[in-house]
Amino acid sequence: MKVILKSWCVLMLLYGAAVKAQTYYQININQPEHHLADVQMKFKVQAPGVVELKLPAWRTGKYQILDLANGVRLFQARDQQGQLLKFRKKEKSSWLLELPAAGEVEVSYQIYANQLGERSRHIDETHAYINPSAYLMFSDELRSQPSTVQLKVPANWRSTSGMPRGDNPHQFKAANYDVLSDSPIETGIHQSFSFVVDNRNYEVVFWGEGNYDSKQTVADLQKLVAQAPSIWQGYPYQNYLFIIHATSGARGATEHLNSTVIQRDRFSFASRKHYLEFLSTAAHELVHTWNVKAYRPAELVPYDYLAPNYTELLWISEGSTSYFQNQLLLRAGLMTPAEFYEDLAKRLEKFARLPGAKVQSVAQSSFDAWISLSGDHADNFSVNIYSEGYLVSWLLDQHLLRHSGLKANYRTLHNELYQRFGKTTAFTAADVQQIALDLTGKPLTEFWQQQVESPLQLDAAALLADAGLEYKAADKQQAWLGVTGTFNAGVEKLNKVERDGPAWQAGLTSEDEVIAVNRLQLKSALTERLKDFKPGQQLTLTLFRQGRLLDKTVILGALPAEPGKIVPLKKPSRQQKLYHQAWLGVPLTDGKVKP
Repeated sequence: MKVILKSWCVLMLLYGAAVKAQTYYQININQPEHHLADVQMKFKVQAPGVVELKLPAWRTGKYQILDLANGVRLFQARDQQGQLLKFRKKEKSSWLLELPAAGEVEVSYQIYANQLGERSRHIDETHAYINPSAYLMFSDELRSQPSTVQLKVPANWRSTSGMPRGDNPHQFKAANYDVLSDSPIETGIHQSFSFVVDNRNYEVVFWGEGNYDSKQTVADLQKLVAQAPSIWQGYPYQNYLFIIHATSGARGATEHLNSTVIQRDRFSFASRKHYLEFLSTAAHELVHTWNVKAYRPAELVPYDYLAPNYTELLWISEGSTSYFQNQLLLRAGLMTPAEFYEDLAKRLEKFARLPGAKVQSVAQSSFDAWISLSGDHADNFSVNIYSEGYLVSWLLDQHLLRHSGLKANYRTLHNELYQRFGKTTAFTAADVQQIALDLTGKPLTEFWQQQVESPLQLDAAALLADAGLEYKAADKQQAWLGVTGTFNAGVEKLNKVERDGPAWQAGLTSEDEVIAVNRLQLKSALTERLKDFKPGQQLTLTLFRQGRLLDKTVILGALPAEPGKIVPLKKPSRQQKLYHQAWLGVPLTDGKVKP
């Protein structure tokens, strides 16, 4: 009996130690003007040996190796007696510590934080943006431990995060490293607003000056988040944080577990066009809180912070999110039907002219996202998980509507993903197909092979007609060369040459420097010069290619002079009206209803 009791006491002591074990971090921002911070990390080890500390090589939400360890300097480690510990680097993002005894370990290093546009780390005299995966190390043994982050910042700074606060306004706590790494902190001088929708707490933080209307923005975000129940039943968060950076030279956004950071040029908020872009981005990131955070492709679970997590389903994570973003705005009354149709028309026109759409599937594009190129080669031989993923999502929506008698749609499928995988996180392609089968009684195998694993085939006219809509192309044609470029001081430097377009057929390529048209010096951008010609005309382009002077003969093609439009049919049928309502969640109108 004594032996059993003693063993039980030992187990309870060990259990108590495990419960109390945590990783403690401190980020001391004492040289903000030089983009520097000092980081301390404290943890306990139960036995002597080697511990491998790692700093992620990429951050969640950006499927690209960033080599975040490039900002680490002055690394050192000490035991609980203050003695320096030996260490060596195993590879670019990991440090091996030699621990001669059990006990507490303190690690310190300096971080250089000047990557605002990457949304990883940035420090200046007005704020610090802290994506913990770009600042804070972990080990496999510590990854599941609770974490506390303490900030030391200038006296007039305020700190906020999607994480719960700790014992003071500059302290935050996370259940484990995965939560910590996906919960950015914004600290500094900023505006803060809060509101409550459906018993959920929201905060909106603006850093930087610009032409935004903070009160209007907050009011519209309040309308946006209220639309989440139109897709999902339930929330993966109690508190949500919008971080808005109004700045210069940084643009983009990233989703996180219960927050997002949105970066825009400080003067790109005021016009209707720019403001809709912002709202669409905010809606995109909100959708991500479910789609990729609450449930995500199985290959992304768990995250391998030092190497890529490859999956063929990123088109669902990103493209389907893009597909839903404007639908939320439409149902919230923040976007008119006409504006929604205009955006859809642009997507269809872009796809129709994209040479890469004949080459690559969205599954292939998803897998290769980690090594994807931009620019000329990407457009000519690839598709995009966002734009083409949007269109495959639309096709899948149509499949569900048609084969369920309008009883199920793509929103229904995503709610099912959330209900079935919101706790376990990971889903597979087979799971998506099974849900579609459950909703319609029709296997998705053929659809998946033809539209997901092969270059997609899109009959836009039929899809629009089902919803009582039609696409109308502009009648007037203009001369088309099939290039884009930048004009400066009499030289148009080409950055894209569209495959099989007039310029491609004539042998032009990216990086060519066009200096003359028909032997006359180029005095304005090439797009302006082309207005002097008509489709079918022959031109001589004089250009430099790697310092060699060349002439190229081009026969101009034709493109519509203006964008096309998607408009409601004059006399839509009752079935078309019902389909439109089931598809978008709003009635079919003349498209001119104001928000």
